[in-house]
Amino acid sequence: MSDSKDGHTDAVDGIVGQWAEERPDLVDALWPVEVLGRLQRLGVALEKEFRTFAAERGLELGEFDVLSTLQRSGPPYELTAGAFRKAAMVTSGAITNRIDRMEAKGLVERVRDTEDRRSVRIRLTERGHEVTRAYMADHLANEARMLGPFDREECEELAGKLRRLLVSLGDTTIM
Repeated sequence: MSDSKDGHTDAVDGIVGQWAEERPDLVDALWPVEVLGRLQRLGVALEKEFRTFAAERGLELGEFDVLSTLQRSGPPYELTAGAFRKAAMVTSGAITNRIDRMEAKGLVERVRDTEDRRSVRIRLTERGHEVTRAYMADHLANEARMLGPFDREECEELAGKLRRLLVSLGDTTIM
């Protein structure tokens, strides 16, 4: 599987080649590295791209995550801190610090829950809406740029295969 049909090689080809030399007995078992190694490296490369993109717009990647999560949640564009912790799988301290920074920027506000005064909801401010709307359009164009080597049909095919893999690993809910 490591022979590229287009003549291009990547770091995973090198890794597989090293293992094939070191452990020829494993050559036939290295095929998962061809896929999962690339997915793992792709995740790192994409996160770097997304972090740079966010920083160029005055945001941290985690801040955009909060803004987009609130925006797509629909009216009244608010969630509890607990819902964010579950969605982002970060500690309460990390969410608290992130929300503190975002509140200082005027992107979100904390609102006491009217039914349970102990519970605090995080709400998108009007400035948060503006930033999210502007950022999202640029974000989608940036994502399309990153997928430039593929046409729309190839992207849909790849998305379907990745969906099947995620479902098989139990990743089926967002919150």
